[in-house]
Amino acid sequence: MEDGKIVDLYFERDETAITHTADKYGRSLRSLALGITEDMRTAEECENDTYFKAWNAIPPHDPSEYLFAFLARITRNLALGRLRADSRKKRSAHIAQLSAELEQCIPAPDDTPCRVDERLLREALNRFLGSLSEQKRCVFVRRYWFADSVTAIAARYSISQSKVKSMLWRCRNELRQYLVKEGYDL
Repeated sequence: MEDGKIVDLYFERDETAITHTADKYGRSLRSLALGITEDMRTAEECENDTYFKAWNAIPPHDPSEYLFAFLARITRNLALGRLRADSRKKRSAHIAQLSAELEQCIPAPDDTPCRVDERLLREALNRFLGSLSEQKRCVFVRRYWFADSVTAIAARYSISQSKVKSMLWRCRNELRQYLVKEGYDL
């Protein structure tokens, strides 16, 4: 079923919207949550919580044009929240590594000017990602949005792990230089 029709079902408060959403995107959402939490039960809970949050968010939001991105953001935030709650004293090494890699490129979110400039930063990031080749952009997003492992990315795109690592390192350096050029203090 097309995304627009699924969203229409949400607007009509038809519970089959959740079934259609699960059929179309459930596997991807569960995979996203699993990549972050590394626990299947928690991933399934995040997937189910995503449907609940989507049910409450549609309406007033109308994500007809970007339903998967809308759902993926909810799932990702839920998974990160669960990860934080489950490991308050000891962060997951996997997420800590990803955070450390990007901390060198992106200003700290706790900084007041950063919160004020969040929209401008998002636009700058989108412009940067738009300037990358399709393969680099996909690799970067798979690593830092979907939290895929280097091994999984290499297998997905039929390239070596060393090439993935090199590509990510170069992209982070390019991102750092791009943000400095855009006026961000790193």
